[in-house]
Amino acid sequence: MRVGRPPKFGSMGSFIIEGGQRLQGEVVPQGAKNEALQILCAVMLTAEPVTIHNLPDIVDVNKLIHLLGDLGVKTQHLGPGSWRFEADDVNLDHLKTESFRTKGGGLRGSVMILGPMLSRFGLGAIPRPGGDKIGRRRMDTHFIGFQKLGAEFSYDASTGFFHASAPDGLKGTYMLLDEASVTGTANVVMAAALAEGTTTIYNAACEPYLQQLCKMINRMGGKISGVGSNLLTIEGVPSLGGTEHRCLPDMIEIGSFIGLAAMTKSEITIKDCAYDELGVIPNVFQRLGIKMERRGEDLHIPAQDHYEIDTFIDGSLLTVADAPWPGFTPDLLSIVLVTATQARGSVLVHQKMFESRLFFVDKLIDMGAQIILCDPHRATVIGLDRKSSLRGVTMTSPDIRAGVSLLIAALSAEGKSTIHNIDQIDRGYQHIDDRLRALGANIVRVS
Repeated sequence: MRVGRPPKFGSMGSFIIEGGQRLQGEVVPQGAKNEALQILCAVMLTAEPVTIHNLPDIVDVNKLIHLLGDLGVKTQHLGPGSWRFEADDVNLDHLKTESFRTKGGGLRGSVMILGPMLSRFGLGAIPRPGGDKIGRRRMDTHFIGFQKLGAEFSYDASTGFFHASAPDGLKGTYMLLDEASVTGTANVVMAAALAEGTTTIYNAACEPYLQQLCKMINRMGGKISGVGSNLLTIEGVPSLGGTEHRCLPDMIEIGSFIGLAAMTKSEITIKDCAYDELGVIPNVFQRLGIKMERRGEDLHIPAQDHYEIDTFIDGSLLTVADAPWPGFTPDLLSIVLVTATQARGSVLVHQKMFESRLFFVDKLIDMGAQIILCDPHRATVIGLDRKSSLRGVTMTSPDIRAGVSLLIAALSAEGKSTIHNIDQIDRGYQHIDDRLRALGANIVRVS
């Protein structure tokens, strides 16, 4: 049963942008998408009510709320960004339906319902999850972790379903993850929270959003120590209770607004950033020459006519590469790349984790950017230093982060740009056109 408004999904519409406008004003970042998907799955760990605040009103989050409702979780919308969930009557039979296969398969975050289901009910199933088309995103970390806890799983290629069961319950153990996967760590943590005995996870992801999940489980009565490190110890408990949780602001959106301000020569204040949770993100953008000022939890970006890319100490070309936390998040590399196109100087962008995430640069080259795509993982950007503006073109958004990078490019370009397939942008950015118009952007959504 659902109470309140139904979740909204995106549309296959387009943005029409008249670029070249300077923007000004304040913007409040949405709740963190990547945290929200973990936290929403965690409501399945208890039969008691869980209230979550600062959930972003975006397609991926709304799809997951809808999926939880289909599974029998009671969902109640309390107001902007706030929902109450109660998983006291979960319908496990729904896992066998075509509806679950279709909806779960269209959302990568759906994979994280498997850990709570295994932990609480001893069985679970998920369709092969979808999400961004940014290259191979393997599931091994999740399932190897479940196996070490005592679960059995199989994959049915004919239906695209992963099935898992733990008829004798999950048992705590030691495990060394083969990669510091954020969703993999989250899934195993949720599975271990109700397992019998103690689980130790080494090479665990330690992103702030994963820390938030661990703190939430502890408030529910869990026993997780080592939070914030790559060595987590989880003492299983018989049951978990309800709680109230608030999501952090989205660091990817904060980085996107920093890049937007620089590209459009705009003065923007990003409110309520939870600055101490941003890690190296401000420093990386400062190395691109972007000035910024911390004002409490706010981040002020002054208008800049020029910004110059730093070099390494020996004078060699700056490289910006992604790495597991506390390294630089891969989700912001496309923003760094587009921001560098109008800087003074050059930078090598090295995308290590996904082999298809840089292929959108051909759109930027069509707009007049000087970029050399060295291989699927590396691109060298030669900054134009405003000597020639990007020009408006018609393009299609390939994934969430590339879509917003193209949107930033279009807002800085001379002339009109059209971006199709904006459903990809809506998956990760809440009412982005409304918020950009509030800053003075000339952007129209058309169906």
